[in-house]
Amino acid sequence: MGEQGASKGKNLKKTADSATGTAKSRSAGAGSARRAKPADAGASGAAAPKKKPGRPESHLAMVRRARRINRELAEVYPYAHPELDFRNPFELLVATVLSAQTTDLRVNQTTPALFAAYPTPEDMAAAVPEELEELIRPTGFFRAKAKSLLGLSAALRDDFGGEVPGRLADLVKLPGVGRKTANVVLGNAFGVPGITVDTHFGRLVRRWKWTEQEDPEKVEAEVAAIFPKSEWTMLSHRVIFHGRRVCHARKPACGACPIAPLCPSYGEGETDPEKARKLLKYEMGGKPGQRLSPPPDYPGSPAPPLGAD
Repeated sequence: MGEQGASKGKNLKKTADSATGTAKSRSAGAGSARRAKPADAGASGAAAPKKKPGRPESHLAMVRRARRINRELAEVYPYAHPELDFRNPFELLVATVLSAQTTDLRVNQTTPALFAAYPTPEDMAAAVPEELEELIRPTGFFRAKAKSLLGLSAALRDDFGGEVPGRLADLVKLPGVGRKTANVVLGNAFGVPGITVDTHFGRLVRRWKWTEQEDPEKVEAEVAAIFPKSEWTMLSHRVIFHGRRVCHARKPACGACPIAPLCPSYGEGETDPEKARKLLKYEMGGKPGQRLSPPPDYPGSPAPPLGAD
């Protein structure tokens, strides 16, 4: 269900080194044609990419660079996965709707009590609105979200026999469900490839010059044209993982970034290796992740339950 990962023997130290080792070997240069595996990802250096003056990057060169970034992110995050806790398509659908304008951590801390009270679409459709609102209050915008959950649960009950549909065209008809949510559910609950354009994904693909588009659907279309369909779901996980851990919105950790030689926006953030290392988040920074129930190969520690953080 989208929680595939490779190299289960990788431990936390090796994973963290993959993000920070590059910064300590800057003198090695950025000309190496191959990146190392997570345990020694810094071996070839993290200097800014060399640009030929007056020679803009061709589309073909951009595609090759984009695919190389994807390959290297796969080595850095072999355990990349959806960071919402779920046990079935309905739980993933609900959790994804709740994740709007909040963190996956807050959603994961909220959903255990929610699904204990309403385990099926039929149960949730029959919920008292005020009681549902109180349960999801920690995720913010709880009245609007409760309305969406009641509406989509009723639609699943009445139109789909209580089952989450496995088609994009059906999913986007549900209240509160857009393409981003639909692609999350399709890719991780049904194994249907899809690109999830959230704020992290959009920010990074623009920094990497894969697209200049701002509209999520246009971003999705342009990025989809760069990669084979089979890569779409895992590409989304890897890019979002990197955006949450290293390439932050306000202060990217450029000096600790394992793909710095491939980034045309290198230098927008902190380039000093030690200062950049302090900006790393979640398992890269030695902190718990967002899931209370992470997959077995996740190298970090589980998030705390609601009220314990």
